[in-house]
Order: sequence, then structure tokens, then C-alpha cells
Amino acid sequence: MKRGGGLGIIMLAASLVAGCDALAPAGSGPDELLQFPKPDRPISETVSTAFGNEDSRDERGEARIVMDLAKIRPGMTVADIGAGEGYYTVRLAERVGPEGRVLAQDINREALERLGRRVERERLENISIKLGEPADPQLPHDSFDRIFLVHMYHEVADPYAFLWRMWPALTPGGQIIVVETDRPSGRHGIPHALLFCEFEAIGYELLEYIERPDIKGYFARFGRRKTRVAPHAIQPCRLASS
Repeated sequence: MKRGGGLGIIMLAASLVAGCDALAPAGSGPDELLQFPKPDRPISETVSTAFGNEDSRDERGEARIVMDLAKIRPGMTVADIGAGEGYYTVRLAERVGPEGRVLAQDINREALERLGRRVERERLENISIKLGEPADPQLPHDSFDRIFLVHMYHEVADPYAFLWRMWPALTPGGQIIVVETDRPSGRHGIPHALLFCEFEAIGYELLEYIERPDIKGYFARFGRRKTRVAPHAIQPCRLASS
């Protein structure tokens, strides 16, 4: 059967949850009128949708190490934000198995189209693909056991709005997994102390932090505190190390 290209190919990806359509941003919500503080630090420009060659990343065991640290198990529902070409997406899909689900999200439509063709070619039926927005990951509520932010958080131009809107997507006990490079903001990394501060400003708590040269960065896990800070009460981080 002949299939159309572009968006038609990506629409073949399996749905993660009802109403979560491939490449269809969520509709506007009341929180879009809220005012969030801007970060007091440089923002790195997006220069590539791939952090590095997949073979070299696998040689140092990057995805395996991160998934082990994140305690990814069969049957989990996971979001890969800033999925790009899908290095983590396809490996997460294998780890969670047929009973699990992976949502790949990015703001780059062309990258998602390429990922969609890969998903179809490799017959990965537990992956869904969705177009997000720069200040909103566009995730369904109460849906994810883990949300992965791998070498992408330093490129988020509105981190407080982004993290605030991500909050409802976690299941009870769900965690956000961050992999970043500990270097000054604006140089394609973010100091770990600044990362901690920005997450804590929203109402997340740090669960674990490990420096891992073998994955070219550090690993951090965050959970939610009991309450989310109101947008008008968010205190932006101003650290000399930024």
C-alpha cells in the first residue's frame, strides 16, 4: 500500500494516549495568559538535532547507563523531550517493551518527520510522536513515569514556563531525568547549581545527582514536591556561575 510522505508517515506512529495526535500541538489553555519570569542567563542556540554519532554514543554505553540510572522498566510510559533524530526514543521503546509507551516530542518538525520514517521502518509500534512548543512541552496530564530531557534543557528559552507546564504530566512518583554538560550557560550546557535552582523555583526537588564523564555530562533526577509554585511567585535564579 502506498503511503504519503511527511506528516502522513508520522501519523502511522502508535497513539500514546487518547487525544494525543502525532504532530498536533495541544490547544490553547488558560495558563497561556499567565506571566512567567525570564531566565537571568544566556540561552544556547539550537545547532543540531543530534548530540553526537549514535555508534560512538553506544560505544560508551550512554543510553544504557542513563536508562539504568533512571530505573526504566518494562511497561513504563516515558516522554523523550527534544527527541531530535530519536537516539533515546528508539532505545527507550525497546527497554519499556510492548506493554510500555514512549512519546517523542520536539519543536523541530523536520526532525520529527525523519524520526517518523525511522519508527515506521523499524516497526516500533509503542512510539508516538508529537510536535511541541518552545515554552510548553505539550504533554497530556498524569501520563508519564519518566520524562527525559537529554542535552536540551540549556536551549529552552523560557525554562520557568516550560517546567511549570510540564508539572501535571508526571504520574504520582514520576520523575524528570536530566542529562546535561556542566559548563557556562550559552555554551551548550548549564552549571548544575543553576539547574537545581531553576527546578526548585517551580517546586521540584532534586532526588539524585551524579557526575558521569562516560556520558559526557551529569545525570540528575527530579521529583515533584507537594505543591507547584504559582507563576507570579516564581523567584528567578541569579547565580554568578551562570
